[in-house]
Amino acid sequence: VQLQASGGGLAQPGGSLRLSCAASGSIFSINAVAWYRQAPGKQRELVARITGGGIANYADSVKGRFTISRDDAKNTVYLQMNSLKPEDTAVYYCNADKVLNNYYEAEYDVWGQGTQVTVSS
Repeated sequence: VQLQASGGGLAQPGGSLRLSCAASGSIFSINAVAWYRQAPGKQRELVARITGGGIANYADSVKGRFTISRDDAKNTVYLQMNSLKPEDTAVYYCNADKVLNNYYEAEYDVWGQGTQVTVSS
C-alpha cells in the first residue's frame, strides 16, 4: 500500500488549495486518515483527521477554514484549505493508521510523501 499526496503549490493569502491523498494497491479498507504538516524549524503537527466512519476533527488553528473529507470508492482523502494564511506554509503529509488489503492483511502507520504548500503574496 502506498499513499500519494498531491495538490500543493503556491497560493496567495486568502486563497484556497485542495490536497489529495490517494491510496494505491490492493485495498479492502482504510481506517482513520490524518493530515499533518511541518514548517521549517518546527515539529510536525496534526492538522485534521477523519475516521473510517467519517468523523472529522481539526487543529484549532485551522477550524472553520479547512475541511477534511474522504471518498472510499476512490480510496482518497481530501483536505480543502480555504482562507489560507502565511502561517499555513508547510510540507503537508497524509497518514493512514491502518489499511487492510484484499487478503485482510493489515498495514499500520502508512505515510505518504509530503506536498509543499506555500502561502505568500
